[in-house]
Amino acid sequence: MTNTMSNTITKTQSPEAIVMVRPHRFVSNPETMGDNAFQYACKSKNAALSAYHEVTEAVASLQEKGVTVHVFEDESNATPDSVFPNNWFSTHHNGTLVQYPMYAPNRRNEYRQDIMDFLIAHYGYQNTINLRHHADEQAFLEGTGSIVFDHQNNIAYAARSKRTNESLFRRICRDMDYQAVLFDAMDENGVPIYHTNVMMCVSTRFVMIGMDMVAEKDRPALFSLFQQSGLIVIHLSNQQIRHFCGNAIELRGTDDKILALSHTAFSALTTPQKLLIEESVTLLPLAIPTIESAGGSVRCMIAGVHRSNLAQ
Repeated sequence: MTNTMSNTITKTQSPEAIVMVRPHRFVSNPETMGDNAFQYACKSKNAALSAYHEVTEAVASLQEKGVTVHVFEDESNATPDSVFPNNWFSTHHNGTLVQYPMYAPNRRNEYRQDIMDFLIAHYGYQNTINLRHHADEQAFLEGTGSIVFDHQNNIAYAARSKRTNESLFRRICRDMDYQAVLFDAMDENGVPIYHTNVMMCVSTRFVMIGMDMVAEKDRPALFSLFQQSGLIVIHLSNQQIRHFCGNAIELRGTDDKILALSHTAFSALTTPQKLLIEESVTLLPLAIPTIESAGGSVRCMIAGVHRSNLAQ
């Protein structure tokens, strides 16, 4: 994207619409258990039915607030994590769709050409970047799980992990004309954070982040960027990250912006944190306890639809 284009496109942090996938045969994916410290085996005999209803109710709550939701059904037995579409594609204000290489082999079954065709037809994307073949080279980058985009300030953040290839990350940032910011992050047991978006959420006015998980050497640079971007920093404890407080997303409602997050996350936030957040967005907690057993939460369930908005 050229600088000229940057000057003629209005970039908003909250997407114009969202894509969600409703699973019919949900299970907690055994192929991702090894490096996802947020995941646990769901022992419910009715997990698939529960996950189906959790998505249905979440969609209804979002639509009630005025969010445009495009729902796609998944009836496959081969896609246990299909409820998390944000990992295999992303959309961008310069009219580009990106498809990403996934770490777990069975997650590569989630790619859906019908979703790509729908987005191209309805939102006019003119360019597609397909990185999927890099999985054959053991190079992975898992969409907006690996990358947290600050669209308003043209910055992309990524925590290093086996699911976030540095070379591919820098390539996407070059293609999108974003500043690439890599940092190290680990939990209290020294385990690398598998996805950046479980510990970090960028909104229009604030950033929620588990800064204690960030390597000490990387903290000053992050604080400096947040300050330059005019973002209020809301510190999340390790325990709050475990409760998915960082896995939230700002969306456009009918009357105002909302911050979609899980009931688990909402309950873990302190009252002062909630008051600070609600100065700029309305909190919308969604009940998804079954889905969270797979190691992701509300942000992971939502693929944002960003498209060009020419400045008036």
